[in-house]
Amino acid sequence: MTQTDGFSPTPYAELNGVLAHLLAGARAALKDNFVGLYLQGSFAVGDFTPWSDCDFIVVTHEDLTPGQLAALQALHAQIHTLPAPYWRTGLEGSYAPAQVLRRWSTSPRDPPGEPRPDDWADPGTNGSPPRAYPFWYLDHGSKTLVRSEHDNTRVVRWSLREKGVTLAGPEPRTLIDPVPPESLKAEVRETLERCLGLGLPMPMVAWQAFWMGLFCRILHTLATGEVTSKKAAMTWAEEALDPAWRGLIARARALKKGDDATAGLPADPAEIAATLAFAEYARHVAGAGPPGG
Repeated sequence: MTQTDGFSPTPYAELNGVLAHLLAGARAALKDNFVGLYLQGSFAVGDFTPWSDCDFIVVTHEDLTPGQLAALQALHAQIHTLPAPYWRTGLEGSYAPAQVLRRWSTSPRDPPGEPRPDDWADPGTNGSPPRAYPFWYLDHGSKTLVRSEHDNTRVVRWSLREKGVTLAGPEPRTLIDPVPPESLKAEVRETLERCLGLGLPMPMVAWQAFWMGLFCRILHTLATGEVTSKKAAMTWAEEALDPAWRGLIARARALKKGDDATAGLPADPAEIAATLAFAEYARHVAGAGPPGG
């Protein structure tokens, strides 16, 4: 694994080794096209655990050339062979051209020379149709980059600009324009509706807790115009929302990722029903305004 002396962006030595390998490999593959490497997600906004995904963004001057893409595909396949059993599969992130990352827009919609048909299904967002520019994206556990709009969001931009961890490159505030609170709120309302449209599958306890955390996070953003971790949002929700939901929120918050004995169990039908009811409550709050507003 790549030498990590003096390189410790996280508390986890094995993850630092994977990130050092990613940084060295990205620089070698991209050469002058490399701008920077950053962490967003829980390693930026807080409340990461030894079982968190490690969300990254590599910023490039231009989109990847075929040769650069091939080199990065080989890099991510090779990372899966590193002596870091969890973290070698724990990376999730995108390669984002700087001009597109600067601010969210639906134009340009498609990469140069890669027009997508209107029935294109995004592999990183449960088959969403094309809307904005698709970055080259690595899903958690995957070895292969695919075109996806997964990280081309206002939430990712806000998290990266306001809380991002710089592993190499200029400060992210110099790369991303401020994300207006109303723009951020509009996006999370859309996210809520899109999730409800999926039917909120809850085959396991972990999924029931996931949906609860996501909806609390959405409501927190609607109330504050900021992005926080799911754990912090659930703590906030226990106090800020209708007290009738406190028990449901507390039970979901108590479930820790990595607790395989619990997370893999089938979700309790009563908890599923309560979560569906909370989702409708969240939809009402999202439409009526933030809690207390």
